[in-house]
Amino acid sequence: MTEPNPILRTETQVASRLAREAGATLLLHLRSGLKVEHKTSADDPVTEADREASALIMSGLREAFPADGFLSEEEVDNPVRLERDRVWIVDPIDGTQEFTSGSPDYCVSIGLCIGGQPVLGIVYAPATDELFTGEVGLGVFKNGQPVGFRSDPRYVLSVSDTEHRRELHRHDLPGMVPSGSIALKLARLAAGEADVTFTMSPRNEWDIAAGHALVRAAGGELRRRDGRAVTYNAAKPHIEQGLIGGRLEAVAWLEHELAARALPTAHLGLTPADPAWRVLSAADQLALDGHPGVNVRHAGEHWLALLVVDPASRQVQRAEGDAFHLERLSRDVTRALGPLSQR
Repeated sequence: MTEPNPILRTETQVASRLAREAGATLLLHLRSGLKVEHKTSADDPVTEADREASALIMSGLREAFPADGFLSEEEVDNPVRLERDRVWIVDPIDGTQEFTSGSPDYCVSIGLCIGGQPVLGIVYAPATDELFTGEVGLGVFKNGQPVGFRSDPRYVLSVSDTEHRRELHRHDLPGMVPSGSIALKLARLAAGEADVTFTMSPRNEWDIAAGHALVRAAGGELRRRDGRAVTYNAAKPHIEQGLIGGRLEAVAWLEHELAARALPTAHLGLTPADPAWRVLSAADQLALDGHPGVNVRHAGEHWLALLVVDPASRQVQRAEGDAFHLERLSRDVTRALGPLSQR
């Protein structure tokens, strides 16, 4: 077995231990019963288990690596992290909806980013006792055994079960297998249990940092749907659009399939610097230039829904487009900003 990188050996050991301890906490909460709350909608649940697991992980990381920066979905964000080169990005339960519904498709996700790049990923699935670890340059391990990408030319396309239920089931994309947690989805890609994935909706840094590191460690990539790179430790830790990733040849295949079917993606907080800005008309480009709350759902060169929101008041200033796509876009914006209000 390949020896762990001595530079990150301690980091891997500490994060793996904390992931397992957090997983044990989650199982304990499941046995004792859950009280489920919701942040922005029924699609966005949270439990005391999330908070307790987050506190356990963050306390352990801070004790072991006090000079680092830290970001967790369930902690108040501390802007001091923006001054740090090394930043731990944590999701104590990725797939809380699955966790609360009795599905095993949830995990603990701990990623380390250096200079904005994911370099170390720890993903632990408590229900199945699977620990995925990986360091860029050293490969990926599952429960201590080396794993990696498949070589089968028949691609397995891992997709969001929510997106599949609401939309993707209408399309003929080959090889689709729906599942919950995106962190666990990326870990399974890196371990050769699937080949490629994509999302139509945006994600947060804590959703994908650890899984992204695992995919990179396996020799693959994860990027925005418009082709641009994903970098971490942003002031607003939200990836404003859908994602695509996996083994390189499978990503190239999937990009062709998505383009052929004009499958949409959202882009939140659109600016003139973004490639999707060109889907707006010349008049809208002029009128909306500089507005901080321009959100679109688009396919190729055409927008399907446009939602302009005042980020401070959450007030909708303009809503246009196909009703189905506008509803999907509204969900994405609500999860990013909080509940919206009409003028």
